[in-house]
Amino acid sequence: MYVDAGRNLQGGVFLAADLPADIAERDSFLLGVMGSPDPRQIDGMGGADPLTSKVAIVKKSEREGVDVDYLFLQVFVDKAIVTDAQNCGNILAAIGPFALERGLVAAQDGETSVAIHMENTGQVADALVQTPGGEVVYSGSASIDGVPGTSSPIALTFRDTAGSSCGALLPTGNVVDVIEGVEVTCIDNGMPTVVMRAEDMGITGNESREQLDADEGLKARLEAIRLKAGYMMNLGDVTDKTVPKMSMVSGAKAGGTVSSRTFIPHRCHASIGVLGAVSVATACMLPGSPAFSLSNIPDGSVKEINIEHPIGETAIILKIDNSGTVESAAILRTARKLFDGEVFA
Repeated sequence: MYVDAGRNLQGGVFLAADLPADIAERDSFLLGVMGSPDPRQIDGMGGADPLTSKVAIVKKSEREGVDVDYLFLQVFVDKAIVTDAQNCGNILAAIGPFALERGLVAAQDGETSVAIHMENTGQVADALVQTPGGEVVYSGSASIDGVPGTSSPIALTFRDTAGSSCGALLPTGNVVDVIEGVEVTCIDNGMPTVVMRAEDMGITGNESREQLDADEGLKARLEAIRLKAGYMMNLGDVTDKTVPKMSMVSGAKAGGTVSSRTFIPHRCHASIGVLGAVSVATACMLPGSPAFSLSNIPDGSVKEINIEHPIGETAIILKIDNSGTVESAAILRTARKLFDGEVFA
């Protein structure tokens, strides 16, 4: 099944049993499916962008309290690399509908909850899918900033995301570290992310994606920080990895909590990834962090953190416990099935 997940990126969703068991054979097949390595991905399904070169592999789970296991793979566009080094919260939005359509989970009348184990990080998310009459529907009134049209809502609630890739929410043990002379927060609440002030990187934070992608000096500085942060975050040499993400934050411009410009890691994201947004939202809650100093934090134990980005904003709902720690995070996503059939590598 090929999907528009989160309605701002695309990828293929496969049953694990339909792919080669051997990892090298599987990866070779997926490179052929996407048309990599080639900047145009002209001989495949990829769209010449990291946001449209993604794969999900799904199988029925044997874990207690979990319905399906989901492995995310990022297929590089211009390199013969397929990596499981990160998770993807947008593609996650498509896993519930896929599991229901493939009969891995029995659909209920009205709506169906699908418990999804994310193999990349060991996390579990609950996806609430609209299933009137026991059938998945993709049409609806839910909208996402920067995405044309509307679709059926899929509510995602994440469990136990802190330190899922790096071993701790703050893998360096510090709220603030200084790397290459820049104050940063190295954080992992579902996605390893380095958060810093936009102004400390010589930008305003208002720039378009195209402007930032063309700024070779900025990208070189970001990469120098990222390579050092990789070791500090227990990720090792991240030269050929897609984590950590690099998020430059500034004061909100349109009534949100904070504004962001995020590199994933070498191109500016058109918006911000779901789990990256959870990590940035959590960084906003840490007194003394670069993000905290710029954020308008709402009152209450349940906080809606609105992260502005180049094409709108993403809302993350954080539930805060009595100690001020983020207990859970939720987000509303959508997904649309583009086609279902056979693909040849």
